[in-house]
Amino acid sequence: MDATFSVDAWSAFAAGLEDDAAWREWARAPWLPTGDAMPALAEMAPMQRRRVERLGRAALQVAWRCQGDGAGEMPMVFASRHGDLDRTHKMLAELARDEPLSPTQFGLSTHNAIAAQYSIARGLQGNYLAVSAVHATPEAAVTEALGLLADGAPAVLVVVYDDAIPEDYNEFIDEPDALHAWAWRIVPPREDLPRLSLRVGAPAAGGPLPHSLEVLRFFLSGDGALPGADGGGWSRHA
Repeated sequence: MDATFSVDAWSAFAAGLEDDAAWREWARAPWLPTGDAMPALAEMAPMQRRRVERLGRAALQVAWRCQGDGAGEMPMVFASRHGDLDRTHKMLAELARDEPLSPTQFGLSTHNAIAAQYSIARGLQGNYLAVSAVHATPEAAVTEALGLLADGAPAVLVVVYDDAIPEDYNEFIDEPDALHAWAWRIVPPREDLPRLSLRVGAPAAGGPLPHSLEVLRFFLSGDGALPGADGGGWSRHA
């Protein structure tokens, strides 16, 4: 599949990179974000915000900023390779100590929980999906969004997010990791916006960044292409 689209709004968050200018500068000379920064997520009611840990805060913050207040309902695709793994890891440690699990913590650990918290907080009633596809998670998210556009949606909100994984899983790490989140509001290709295309295939591996951040870097840098490993990848058209 080779499909073309445009992005008419975006937002991103990582430690040390909290505004558009910082992100554009980073795209010209990228580095792996580190640190414990968390977005304020002031748009969310305090009682609801307490239920969301730092990965969720990052995802919800960029979703809120990207969707905006006047855009109305649109389908959403939330995408994360690992999901809220820190929360799951804590529950597994509790099980190992024969401690009872919190039903609330379990409910908030599922892969669609962050999307659900966003939908509840904003009073949204539209369609949302939660996807995960190892390295190709951004590609899976955009593929879902393109299908929704083909079904008639005028725009789709795509939110991609991940965090550094707990140390107990270090032997399984196959790419750099860092807390980050970004969102695109994807629309059909428009002449007044850059047009991007995605040819589905395995992404290239072994870079200095998580693949999801490589995709964001490509988008912000203005590069003509981000090749995949088997002829797939991302392209930009004038």
